Amino acid sequence: MKQVSHMNKFEDLTQHEVEALKQDFNYANARMYQSQSPSQMKIVQQLPELWLEAEQTKQEILNYKFTEAFYRMRGLESALNPNNIMLHYAASIATIHVANYLMKKGLSISLIEPCFDSLYEILVDFKISLHPLREGLLYEANQIYDNLKSHVKGDAIFLVDPNNPTGFTMLGLKNRKSFEEIIRFCKDYDKILIIDHCFANFLMGDEAFELYDTYQLLRDSGIKYIAIEDTGKAWPIQDAKVAMLKVSDHLYEEMYSIYTAYLLNISPFILNVLTQYVLDAQQNQFSFTRNLLEKNRMILWETLQDTFLELQQPMAKVSVAWCQIKDPNMTATQLQQIFYKNGVYVLPGTYFYWHKPEEGEQYIRVSLARNTDNFFQGMKILKQTLDQKVCLLK
Repeated sequence: MKQVSHMNKFEDLTQHEVEALKQDFNYANARMYQSQSPSQMKIVQQLPELWLEAEQTKQEILNYKFTEAFYRMRGLESALNPNNIMLHYAASIATIHVANYLMKKGLSISLIEPCFDSLYEILVDFKISLHPLREGLLYEANQIYDNLKSHVKGDAIFLVDPNNPTGFTMLGLKNRKSFEEIIRFCKDYDKILIIDHCFANFLMGDEAFELYDTYQLLRDSGIKYIAIEDTGKAWPIQDAKVAMLKVSDHLYEEMYSIYTAYLLNISPFILNVLTQYVLDAQQNQFSFTRNLLEKNRMILWETLQDTFLELQQPMAKVSVAWCQIKDPNMTATQLQQIFYKNGVYVLPGTYFYWHKPEEGEQYIRVSLARNTDNFFQGMKILKQTLDQKVCLLK
């Protein structure tokens, strides 16, 4: 049995994820740890050729090829007009870029809750004033505008869509009214809209969603906006990732000035490789990954039957599962430690509720992007632990 007393000293979710990297049954971070699909394996076999091609190609061309492929993959052509997308090593770096801008302008933020706590931590590190914006305020399209009028206190609204950890989304034609109401409020009250779309790729090919060009809507509205996209959550690329930052024309000059102060370019080799992954995903509509996640989600659902943990049904089937604890005598902090003691690493919900951590004590998050044989074995241990209802203090 593992010792867990030190875990109470972890300050954030990333420190949990660092610890989880040491484990065989790591369902903490949301990165893709499954094996390559057959078509992705062909890309791996082409790595020497892709390296040499990158060596011989101008950076501007590789930037252009990658961004064109990525945004066209989800039908977001308006983001390419103009193609002035700023590329970053990771979504967290793009968020730091945004926070730098907000700090310089002295702007405050209404930040969605729950969300991954690194957003909160980055903004706090830049001394930005934060106000919570409860996800539930966005559930009913015809109430969103009034809810925002009553609850938004910041100069900007910072959303995650689809949200990590809940899977709540306003993407897709069936949710267009909700997104339009957010935009209408931002236009009427001169708010900057900041959106983290890092999990949006999981909607590709999902029959429940008919995607449309949200950047067209943003551009036509005339509002100030900042949108973050990412490759790190959607492909098994061993962290050879790229994040993108697209901003409205009003903000570009100032944002670009910040960008060039600390970043010249992204690795041309990584851009060349990722372009192939994006084109592959467009061709197969993300089917291999979507099927893997659905299989593991079903294993988790079956595992939790007749236990005090309940899988929450997400609007968007992203790569993480949000589970509610139904036993009033059990907290997420306790349960996470119990699972860890028995060899399975998940995340407690407390950190996601950055304003009121106690509200997260009834949730845990389980990452699904793992090889199914590993996930099945981990869920067997989790099921045995739940059935025994082991207590860490015993």
